[in-house]
Amino acid sequence: MKVLAAVAVVAITLVQATQPRPDFSGRWTTDPDPAAAAAQPARGGGAPGPGRGGPPADVGSGWGSTITVTQAATSLTVEYAFFTRGDMQPPLKFVYALDDSESKNTVMMGRGLQVHTSRTTWTGDALVITSAYSFTDPQSGKPATAEVKRTLKLESPTSLSVETVYGGVMGGQATTTRTVYRKI
Repeated sequence: MKVLAAVAVVAITLVQATQPRPDFSGRWTTDPDPAAAAAQPARGGGAPGPGRGGPPADVGSGWGSTITVTQAATSLTVEYAFFTRGDMQPPLKFVYALDDSESKNTVMMGRGLQVHTSRTTWTGDALVITSAYSFTDPQSGKPATAEVKRTLKLESPTSLSVETVYGGVMGGQATTTRTVYRKI
């Protein structure tokens, strides 16, 4: 019985290893499809929300409403515009190694450089990117880190879901968001 179970595990592992990984490449947006939006009847009023006395907008994936993903055999690159055109800054660009090795991305934000250290792992057909963000604890002045885990999964060839778990920072609770992008 143990031999049969071991053979089954090896067979499943070999099948999974030979299956092609999904390709997340493309330009993706959370903005409504213009054709679908035109078909919707106009709505007035509505529940409170951003700018209407309600809570702030959902932070979503943290990558913005329109992203460009480029996938190669050994890396995944995510680019998105963080600044406005008037800021005259290039889009933010993050490159993640797909071999479970450490990736470091440095961006200029606010008053200095921020270094994000990440690792990727495949879980079935989903790609999990776990990033650690270093910062200085404003209360103690000591170095601290926050963890963000993004799970990318193709729901269809034109639909990409990104589940983002923001680790609890400085005693706060972890939060999870799910953003669905459509290919444009």
